[in-house]
Amino acid sequence: MRAAIITRPGGPEVLEIQDREKPEPMGDWVRVRVRAAGVNRADLAQRAGFYPAPPGSPADIPGMEFAGEVDAVGPLVQRWKPGQRVMGIVGGGAQAEYILVHEGMLVEIPENLDFIQAAAVPEVFMTAHDALFTQAGLQMGERLLVHAVGSGVGTAAVQLASAAGATVYGTSRTASKLERAKNLGLEVGLTNPNFAPEIKQLTKGEGVHVVLDFVGGAYMEQNLDALTTWGRLVFLATMGGSHADVNLGVVMTKRLQIRGCTLRSRTLEEKLAVTRRFATHVVPLLASAKVRPIVEEVFPLHEIAKAHSTMADNRNFGKLVLKIDN
Repeated sequence: MRAAIITRPGGPEVLEIQDREKPEPMGDWVRVRVRAAGVNRADLAQRAGFYPAPPGSPADIPGMEFAGEVDAVGPLVQRWKPGQRVMGIVGGGAQAEYILVHEGMLVEIPENLDFIQAAAVPEVFMTAHDALFTQAGLQMGERLLVHAVGSGVGTAAVQLASAAGATVYGTSRTASKLERAKNLGLEVGLTNPNFAPEIKQLTKGEGVHVVLDFVGGAYMEQNLDALTTWGRLVFLATMGGSHADVNLGVVMTKRLQIRGCTLRSRTLEEKLAVTRRFATHVVPLLASAKVRPIVEEVFPLHEIAKAHSTMADNRNFGKLVLKIDN
């Protein structure tokens, strides 16, 4: 099979397309013929040598989400048959023609989505749904602030929160991304990095109930200031630094919750639970087109280096997808 290979830690130029042995499914594992795979910032970090794949995942094949067809099943598989259209998340290895996946990690693709659209769904919608509703407990009528609102997870979070009846505010350094996000349910977009005073003004001094943050340390003080009493702050990434001074007085006075949230490092049991909740609550919204994947650009597999460069330059709104055909 053809696969994208990280030949050594470095820039996009270290990526090569090579032939690898096709994996064989055992037990309750399924082999999927991958037709498309999403590109994520974690792929860039893995390529650079900063974010190794978890145990059991290919160390040198990037890719954490995919869409394709069931190709073969292990002897213990009960839910899937060859030919079914499926999508899902994995610890790595999705940017190849074939991948092995535990049967419980697969979700059937709604009929209204093609493989390209489906490949743009799992990582961002599972992450956003888990962060907003399982971790932060977002409720109807609450106010949400999403940083990096034009990112893949950001576009998913805006749609899910809006569908749940929340009011969504968002930040981005690019005004055009904020305008595009308004078509997804964004109420107000903010480009000013000093966002907390504006949030306070917009909410009549109350603040937001939940902040979804990808920036990290650089935004900590303002995030705490922007939150209302009993507010919840969820970190999904630390693009602006992983260290910050925390005013514990504010945390205690407001009775705030601060949580970190990743999917890749969780146990299989935890990931199975995330997948079940996604299949129950999000897939019906996708099937009815109440929420939708946002695909900015599609690249053939052999142009994976170009896809990495595009993401590194922060040029995309929503997802970048690799098309993996014969």
